[in-house]
Amino acid sequence: MLQVKNLTITHRKDLRVILDDFNMTLNNGDKAVIIGEEGNGKSTLLKWLYDPDMVEDYTECRGERILGRERMGYLAQELPQEDREKSIYEYFSQANLFFDQTPKELAELARRFTLPNDIFYSEQKMGTLSGGEKVKVQLMRLLMDEPTALLLDEPSNDIDIETLELLEQLINEWRGIVLYISHDETLIERTANVMIHLEQIQRKTKSRYTVMKTNYTEYIKRRADAFAHQAQMAESDRRAKKQRDEKYRRILQSVNHAQATINGAGKDLADKMQAAHNLKDKMHTVKSMGRRFEKQDEQMTEMPEQEEAIFFKLGKEESKMPAGKTVVEYALEELLAPDQSKILAKDISLCVRGPERICIIGRNGVGKTTLLKQMAEELLQRRDIRVQYMPQNYEDLLDFHQTPVEFLDDTGDKEARTRIRTYLGSLKYTADEMDHPIGELSGGQKAKVLLLKMSLSDANVLILDEPTRNFSPLSGPVIRQMIRDFPGAVISISHDRKYIKECCTQVYELTANGLHATFC
Repeated sequence: MLQVKNLTITHRKDLRVILDDFNMTLNNGDKAVIIGEEGNGKSTLLKWLYDPDMVEDYTECRGERILGRERMGYLAQELPQEDREKSIYEYFSQANLFFDQTPKELAELARRFTLPNDIFYSEQKMGTLSGGEKVKVQLMRLLMDEPTALLLDEPSNDIDIETLELLEQLINEWRGIVLYISHDETLIERTANVMIHLEQIQRKTKSRYTVMKTNYTEYIKRRADAFAHQAQMAESDRRAKKQRDEKYRRILQSVNHAQATINGAGKDLADKMQAAHNLKDKMHTVKSMGRRFEKQDEQMTEMPEQEEAIFFKLGKEESKMPAGKTVVEYALEELLAPDQSKILAKDISLCVRGPERICIIGRNGVGKTTLLKQMAEELLQRRDIRVQYMPQNYEDLLDFHQTPVEFLDDTGDKEARTRIRTYLGSLKYTADEMDHPIGELSGGQKAKVLLLKMSLSDANVLILDEPTRNFSPLSGPVIRQMIRDFPGAVISISHDRKYIKECCTQVYELTANGLHATFC
């Protein structure tokens, strides 16, 4: 059993409450997913559950965690900096039970994750592995220590489709507890049976959470139905209030008018005094009625408030590409690994015409990110097209010491900064977060900065490495719509099955022998 009691997490820097009086209990067989918009504290909650010291530097936490006899295995969203310089062998040798594994057991584990049998003894640096290979190696080391509860922060990031299916199988077959964060809607739909939804509402001044034992599709339906019912009740209450208030206004106006005309002709003094007394009693009754109505109004059904998914437009109408125009003709005889140690692929050629949306897929380590990075470096130099690039590693473009405003503003103009702050506000940044160093922001918030830069540009070609990887499943449909509506050309890498299906007009698989069209 894994239990949390009355957990409140407060951000030390801006004193924002990330999670308020959170309670949760998970048991064997629970596959719980944490969802929510970017910066809502999902990773912070997972870290605190594993080791409260991991969040001590930037949060203040009050609450109780009860682990029972659980042995927890934790997969971080990013490979820790101190592990990047270790060799793969050094990394595995730090697993508690690594040296208890037989060669047969190691070979079976490597085969399961489609890695070479000798991967465990490799001297290659962890930091030089592809994004997907890093996730695979971390998962293998985690499983070696035989945990009973898995805490996985974005395990689906960067892994290929084959490994995604393996991850689905691993989660579904796990007999203990799985608590994970993911932005992959397909993975969530196929595995989760407990939904934990973290929200920041009222302009991020109030935290709200939901824990529900159900699947994702049913949760979204129930949530929509509940909001619709609440909105209907709120509208009904407001119509009734309007009718009641109008009636009350007429009664109050009538009593006020009677009091104003009580001294009129035709009445003796005794009658006037009696009438005044009666009106005074009536006014007291009317005012008592008004106070009762005010108390009733406090119990009115509130209009539902939900944290809306982000939305903005990519590209301008003038960025539209003519349907047959050749935008990109790219050819490469050999694709070398970043350290030039080996040839990853040969005879690569790609032709993009008009507003095509290309997606490149392939196994982890085949060189997809290396290819896209080289392609971006070449295309960014061209003057006949206007290119924007989103790398897999955001640090390649973002200065983590800058604030989002500083990164987006290249003019120093006061009006430009005000406009940028307005845009960031529409993307759910608080005023404090706009002034935080980018390095302190969540992966999704960093991705928003890059997407906003693209939106503010006049780009007609987008080069995107895993564009949906850090956006919540609730924002995912919006991001896909934005890319689908982009009027220019898109060249991307993705393992997001919904993105591939909904956004891409042509899919190519990268193999050792080049790019090969697969399906549309």
